[in-house]
Amino acid sequence: MNKPVLYIVSPCYNEEKVLPLTAPLFKEELDLLINENLISDQSRILFVNDGSKDKTWEIIEELSESDEYFEGICLSRNRGHQNALLAGLEEACPRCDITISIDCDGQDDISAMKAMVQAYNEGSEIVYGVRNSRETDTFFKRFTARSYYKLLNFMGAEVVYDHADYRLVSSKVLKEFKDFKEVNVFLRGMFPLVGFKSTSVLYDRKERVAGSSHYPLSKMLNLAFQGITSLSIKPIRFITGMGITIAILSFIMIIYTVIGYFLGNTIQGWASMSIIILFMSSIQLISLGVIGEYIGKIYLETKHRPRYIISKRTFKD
Repeated sequence: MNKPVLYIVSPCYNEEKVLPLTAPLFKEELDLLINENLISDQSRILFVNDGSKDKTWEIIEELSESDEYFEGICLSRNRGHQNALLAGLEEACPRCDITISIDCDGQDDISAMKAMVQAYNEGSEIVYGVRNSRETDTFFKRFTARSYYKLLNFMGAEVVYDHADYRLVSSKVLKEFKDFKEVNVFLRGMFPLVGFKSTSVLYDRKERVAGSSHYPLSKMLNLAFQGITSLSIKPIRFITGMGITIAILSFIMIIYTVIGYFLGNTIQGWASMSIIILFMSSIQLISLGVIGEYIGKIYLETKHRPRYIISKRTFKD
């Protein structure tokens, strides 16, 4: 059996403080896997510079010049984590058998790569890195994370609980994944749609080795909404169901009001009318907002704009 060529793909955005610390750790793990004959010595580490404003790209170039195992591509501008990761995966696909995507902040346990490769050798085409526990998180972080995954699944976005973007994906899967042409990508919800045999590897998540997180609560909420509206039409169906429910309740209220009028039990007042108007107005505005989000995505999809543009490479194309 030929040893698979592995590409470790890591998107980077303003990570000049982190890269000098985590790049040697990636290389150490790659050497370990090569020495244990689990992967080919043609395996590489591919960094994707997502339009960083600091010296991230310069550091990637220096790493590539000093060690052949490091490679890098630079996007023409910031395209966001998901598009940057997709760029790295598609760049690596023709040159490898498997990829492992991992953030460069050092939080994901690098040693879990060995278990991922072993799972691939046992027949799995996708191996999800799943957090073993959230005991080190604050209560607020645990609560929002649980709510995040429950909301995604409830709304119809099929995701693996406690899995972000640390995963092994074979080139076979990536070749099929290229048929997914949408501009609005949400990878952790799209890979389960491809199918193929999959499994999970548990690992403990650590603190960032340096710098600060680029994913505050606002970005997490935006990513969740992106995943829901990109993968599911359930919100539209909820609006339809809510409209039918309100219509039925309104019809009952009309009958009740007419009966009360003839019985002389009606009391004139503005409070009840104001509440009804405000309630209905808020429902209408929320509904228009959700529908508008879908229309906006349709608008972006019809333009067929590229999801990313690679401006530089540290290797010959």
